[in-house]
Amino acid sequence: MTVIAFSQPTPRHFNPISSAGHWSDDLELPILVLSQQLTTVELPLFTSTVPAGFTSPAEDHLESTIDLNQHCVSNPPATFFVKVKGHSMNGVGIYDGDMLAVDRSLRAKQDSIVVAVIDGEVTVKSLDLSNDDIWLRAKNPDYPDFQIKEGMNLHIWGVVKNVIRSLPV
Repeated sequence: MTVIAFSQPTPRHFNPISSAGHWSDDLELPILVLSQQLTTVELPLFTSTVPAGFTSPAEDHLESTIDLNQHCVSNPPATFFVKVKGHSMNGVGIYDGDMLAVDRSLRAKQDSIVVAVIDGEVTVKSLDLSNDDIWLRAKNPDYPDFQIKEGMNLHIWGVVKNVIRSLPV
C-alpha cells in the first residue's frame, strides 16, 4: 500500500531529524524553524525599477518600506527554512546553496515545488499528479524523476514558497 501524507503545521519545537533518518543529497540539514515572534526589519523600497539591460538615471523616490518577513513568511508557525544541496532543480531557478522558505500549511497541488520524503529520503522536487500517477520531477534533465509506486511511502513536508540566494560579493 502506498502511503501519502501531507504535513500539518507543527509546534515550533518540532524536530523532523531522527538519528535513524536517511537523507538524500538534495537538502542540507539542519532545518531552521522560525520562532513564533518574528522581528520586524523595515527596509527602503524605491518606486524606480532597476534595469537589467541598459542603465538609466536612478530615481531617488522612496515608495515605502518592506518587511522581508511579511514578504517571505505568511504563516510563521508553519514555516521552516532549508538549504539546498545539489542541482536537480536548476531548471526552475533553485540552485546549490539556495535557502528555501517552506510553508507546511500550503496544500501541495499539481506542479508545486515540494520538500518531500520518499521512503525516508528527503528531496525537493516538482509534484506531478497528472494521469492518475504521482511523480516527483527533477527540473534538470541530468537527474531522474521519481514515480511513487505501490508500497512506497511519500510524505510531503511542505510547499516551497520562496527561494533566497546569496550572491558572491
